[in-house]
Amino acid sequence: MRPLVATIDLSAIIHNYAFAKRCAPGRQAFAVVKANAYGHGVREVVTALFEVADGFAVASLEEATEVRALHSEARILLLEGCFEAAEYPIAAQLCLDVVLHSAHQAQQLLAASLVRPLNVWLKLDSGMHRLGFSAAALRDTHQQLQGAAQVAELNLLSHFACADERGSETTELQVEQFLDLLDLDFGQRSLANSAAILTIPAAHMDWLRPGIMLYGATPFADLSVAELGLRAAMSLTAQLIAWRDIEVGETVGYGNQWRAERPSRIGTVSCGYADGYPRNAPAGTPVIIRGQRVPLVGRVSMDMLMVDLTDLPNAALGDSVELWGAQLPVDEVAQGVGTIGYELLSKVTARVPRRYRNG
Repeated sequence: MRPLVATIDLSAIIHNYAFAKRCAPGRQAFAVVKANAYGHGVREVVTALFEVADGFAVASLEEATEVRALHSEARILLLEGCFEAAEYPIAAQLCLDVVLHSAHQAQQLLAASLVRPLNVWLKLDSGMHRLGFSAAALRDTHQQLQGAAQVAELNLLSHFACADERGSETTELQVEQFLDLLDLDFGQRSLANSAAILTIPAAHMDWLRPGIMLYGATPFADLSVAELGLRAAMSLTAQLIAWRDIEVGETVGYGNQWRAERPSRIGTVSCGYADGYPRNAPAGTPVIIRGQRVPLVGRVSMDMLMVDLTDLPNAALGDSVELWGAQLPVDEVAQGVGTIGYELLSKVTARVPRRYRNG
């Protein structure tokens, strides 16, 4: 078996969900498990949270169907709503909570014949300008839907654009726009994503939506997981499968981009961009071997990457190599390659086996 594994600590995910709830006492929380639970495995994550989560949030009907098969009672929020009219009867059969973000969706819902009414969340575009109604259009749609046979609860939801930037004026304006609509009769309200749960108490409405924080990565550039009190859930671990000594001036990897400036020992590691490790990771990006950081050298290949072992002479074939995890935060790796932890976690590919533990 190829020596590469993503080890998922389910107890860390349970801890992080409980932490989100402690940030906003008395509120309920949809655990966001879209994109295969950010790469962690939706089946295992939903099962781990089965008895503690108030609900789950997903991006598509296919994801919702998978979660419903695992949990027959939890509320499941369809974050982007239905993509075509034929999905509304299925959503009703699955007892989903459905977001409406456009007049087109609202008209499709009103025209649908459903086995039971749906909990509907009207999405306000409060400044993200991606999906959602304007405030005026939302008021009109609220009036159209109130009392409709297809609607059970009528709720309000929005999404922050800059909650990860503490003190953002945009965030303050978004909160104000959201609060301006509370003269309407809504059953439930939801505004806080991970960043807002952690730092914006004014956004703690009836339902929270913890996403990246569940998996032990930070939404902030200036606050680490440890500082926030979260626990990393995934460790991506490979193995040292070869090494060789090279002379001054010799090069490593495709394109001869890295050249030795001293006699060097180069190790080859069993992980590459086909596994989800970023191909654009620059020379110097750290990995952990025997508790010590060693730098990546040369281009990342499809199945392998190379590291400089010169300052770790006792490294041996078969040594474990942590690409990210408990000793090396995924957010640090992400920052070094110009992205965010969300992307690295969700891009770990299906060919990487997941192994699960509790604690």
